[in-house]
Amino acid sequence: MTAELLQGRIALVTGGGSGIGRATCRILEREGATVVACDIKESTARETVNLFRDPSKHLALMTDVSKAESVDATISAVVAKYKSPPTLLVNSAGVTGIGPMKSFKEDSFKNCIDVNLKGTYLMCKAVANAMEKHGLNKGSFVNIASITGILGLKDNSCYSASKGGVIAFTKAISKELIHDGIRVNSILPGPIETGMVSAHAEIVQQAIRERTPIGRIGQPEEVGEVAVFLLSDRSSYMVGSSVEVTGGYIC
Repeated sequence: MTAELLQGRIALVTGGGSGIGRATCRILEREGATVVACDIKESTARETVNLFRDPSKHLALMTDVSKAESVDATISAVVAKYKSPPTLLVNSAGVTGIGPMKSFKEDSFKNCIDVNLKGTYLMCKAVANAMEKHGLNKGSFVNIASITGILGLKDNSCYSASKGGVIAFTKAISKELIHDGIRVNSILPGPIETGMVSAHAEIVQQAIRERTPIGRIGQPEEVGEVAVFLLSDRSSYMVGSSVEVTGGYIC
């Protein structure tokens, strides 16, 4: 990609303070986009922006994607700075939910759904409405789901359910928003070297590698590159797609 491909585009990334979100932010900046890095911790979002060549051109915000008022405040802050809402969106904010279903706490289940699924809904809705209000009719959204949303993962029923919901939600709204000039697609990562995976003991990580034909755990940048491709015009005929980035992983 050339820098001109995304030059002048405003891209908002949730979960931008770490992992796949941070990697995606860095690739977007490399490709010429103006980046809004959002995270539940503003300090980590700021760390991401400070990695850029000219941090002053970009924006770091604290955003709780599970709360509509926080999402709306984020969009207002973007418009206040740039006089325009974002037209590129990556929903990467997410939490895990590990534990057997029979003993999994209801509050933890709700939090997993609120962040992973409801947060994706709130952000897509807010950006799409802001684009319409400003008369913008070209955009692209990428929702980070998970291969567990298709395969299911033992002792991860809540996480699997939330990510399965993201896949279905993406397919549904892609049929609506394409009429507004917005393409929506999802990425289904397998095991990626983020906090969620590295928190596991080495024996667990080795078991993951053994179930991955490529023989290793993926890097956040390998998902970020696909996200930026889906945001760009190079994926112009992709609508409602679910792109697996898994190394062949089998749960």
